[in-house]
Amino acid sequence: MAPPRGRLLAAALCLLFLAGADAGTVGVNWGRVANDLPSPAAVVQLLKQHGIAQVKLYDTEPAVLRALAGSGIKVVVALPNEQLAAAARRPSYALAWVRRNVAAYYPATQIQGIAVGNEVFATAANVTAQLVPAMTNVHAALARLNMDKAVKVSSPVALSALANSYPPSAGVFREELAQSVMKPMLDFLARTGSDLMVNCYPFFAYADNAGVISLDYALFRPNAGELDSGSGLKYYSLLDAQLDAVFAAVGKLGSYNGVHVVVSETGWPSKGDAKEVGAGAANAAAYNGNLVRRVLSRNAGTPRRPDADVDVYLFALFNENQKPGPTSERNYGVFYPNQQKVYDVEFVLGGGSVGGKGNGGLGWQDNGGGSAVPAGGGGVVRAAATPGEAWCVANAMAGEARLHAALDYACGPGGADCKGIQPGAACFEPNTMVAHASYAFNDYYQRKGRSIGTCDFAGAAYVVNQAPKMGKCELPSTV
Repeated sequence: MAPPRGRLLAAALCLLFLAGADAGTVGVNWGRVANDLPSPAAVVQLLKQHGIAQVKLYDTEPAVLRALAGSGIKVVVALPNEQLAAAARRPSYALAWVRRNVAAYYPATQIQGIAVGNEVFATAANVTAQLVPAMTNVHAALARLNMDKAVKVSSPVALSALANSYPPSAGVFREELAQSVMKPMLDFLARTGSDLMVNCYPFFAYADNAGVISLDYALFRPNAGELDSGSGLKYYSLLDAQLDAVFAAVGKLGSYNGVHVVVSETGWPSKGDAKEVGAGAANAAAYNGNLVRRVLSRNAGTPRRPDADVDVYLFALFNENQKPGPTSERNYGVFYPNQQKVYDVEFVLGGGSVGGKGNGGLGWQDNGGGSAVPAGGGGVVRAAATPGEAWCVANAMAGEARLHAALDYACGPGGADCKGIQPGAACFEPNTMVAHASYAFNDYYQRKGRSIGTCDFAGAAYVVNQAPKMGKCELPSTV
């Protein structure tokens, strides 16, 4: 079971993905620290109903593993921190654990990974030295059972493993972990073809630094961007900056470009205490919805690694009423325990969203406070919207080249009417790529009846439910 996540400074980092150029995958963490959850069989049906094809567990509960059998859902199980030392000291213990908790259910239950411990450096530091030996013994047990090619071994790392993360180019692991633990772990992962798992919560960085960090920057919305003076790269999302800080930290330990990194936990709470700035259903919908769309639309690269793909496990499937800590800890769920939605988010592009609105997973995109938020990146500002209205705007993170190509397509035959952004026309100003693309994308989207897929442009656009305004040019919600 996942422990409470500690608060992180704005510089603290999140994720890491080192490979590929294909679209990533989205799964969900199935936590069970609650006394009001549906039966495992009902949960499996819920997962299938919403196209959730990957889950990560925090234990090896037999009832859950049996319910997942034959479902086609891929599963990551966990060896708890409390058993880590025994698995490190005794290969026989690791073998018995794998036989009892993995081999007994495989392949009917499609177990694809084992998380050895969880945030060990942060929550069980006394066994930090045993982490890699435990991972090694668990992998050896899988090899003995001829399962090591199908089931990979890793361990979710907390962001506190980073000593520095700002600017992103200065990312580095803590001195006491870099050579003694992280390098041996990366060597193990590279040798066994396993993933580096990182738990990441940009919410904490924003909540602790809301006076400095733009909410748009944290939620993947258009914004003015931040320049890394060390690399000369410009960032349009907090997540990108965090990712590249981790990439930088890994790069300082060696060449590990073959190690793929999975975001083993990330999310945004739908409710929080008074001091938890930014917590709320609207922002949770925006963060998770925009993240999912980004992952699935092959638009997940970072300035440092533009071809990186992303695999993400959202936290969490349900609100969990028995979790300790602040209110946010009990309100990360995409679903209530009664299986009703907390907010809308798609797990499959073009498919049904959680809740069925089918709006690209981008419902309820306000700033959590009801006021207009400067979006930067072309002068787009959001004002209040009439319920049910929707607009299509450019994604500044897509980069100028992709936006230019998408703009040309949108203004092509049978597409948008782009006379309004010609020199001297009403919407020529502000004369920026993001503003002009937003005008064209929105006109195209409205003319196509706001049908699913008409506000995507290969990841260069997304839907908002607050009226965009570019200088004196207002984008219509109809044509």
